[in-house]
Amino acid sequence: MADMERWTGDWRNQTSITEFILLGFGDLKELQIPLFLMFLVIYIVTVAGNILIAALVVADQHLHTPMYFFLGNLSCLETCYSSTILPRMLASLLTGDRTISVPGCVAQLDFFGSLVAVECCLLSAMSYDRYLAICKPLHYAALMNGSICFRLAAGSWVSGFVACTVTACWISQMTFCGPDEIDHFFCDYTPLVKLSCSDTRLMVLVTFLFSSILTLPPFILTLASYVCIIATIHRIPSTAGRQKTFSTCSSHLIVVTLYYGTLIIVYLLPDTDTLRYLHKVLSLFYTVLTPLANPLIYSLRNREVKEALRKAASEAVNFRTNSKLFCM
Repeated sequence: MADMERWTGDWRNQTSITEFILLGFGDLKELQIPLFLMFLVIYIVTVAGNILIAALVVADQHLHTPMYFFLGNLSCLETCYSSTILPRMLASLLTGDRTISVPGCVAQLDFFGSLVAVECCLLSAMSYDRYLAICKPLHYAALMNGSICFRLAAGSWVSGFVACTVTACWISQMTFCGPDEIDHFFCDYTPLVKLSCSDTRLMVLVTFLFSSILTLPPFILTLASYVCIIATIHRIPSTAGRQKTFSTCSSHLIVVTLYYGTLIIVYLLPDTDTLRYLHKVLSLFYTVLTPLANPLIYSLRNREVKEALRKAASEAVNFRTNSKLFCM
């Protein structure tokens, strides 16, 4: 009877975990300030760049096309993506406080997982748009009109958030017995589930099915679209024509390769102690660098975006000049 009471007391103590410790890059104590400054600059550039692209897509009539509609959605997503992870990481690097509440951790996981699923779907929609534009140019206007674009974008956002919110609600009902340390810089699914002492077998199965449905078909569609695009480009007789056609989708291909490449490597490599730090470093690519690369790649490699930016800057200068003259 005494043993039973002692076991019950221990169990109650174990289930009293109310917060986790995100270890992050805490072992690099001498680099905390340099890392903080680096990630701060990345966050500012990422948010400013993506908001600028989204604003240009809305404001400039020449960018009211399916390709830029999806690009605007992707820019909004990348802004939310960065804001889900980087502010918490910056606070941890600056203050040294690496704790996060259990509800906060589950909420971060929910937003992160949802945005990953939405991005996979949006990237596949963008690749399908490029496939139709390059491989089916005569039918493009009919197959990719405004209604279809809206449905593809809305379906991406809704399906991603619904599926991941179901998983997050499930995780929020789990019991966490300890330890309370997560060897990552954000609340990722695998390390969080490992800390639970509840029976997670059914949840893991359902989550695997959801993640497979939301990531595997979009990846296959993206891959198939670019196989067809590359085959079509190779059939173009002139070198100049091939270069011009490929330039319209090369920026998207760079984003897709960077995003899917690191995502697949991280989640396919075994979660061992020797590879855990590699996982952490590679996770920076799809959580931090991909949102940063989006505005840089699309603005530096895209003539229409640069022209819209130049036009917006010119109008801003003229407005400022006219305002000064009016005040005088």
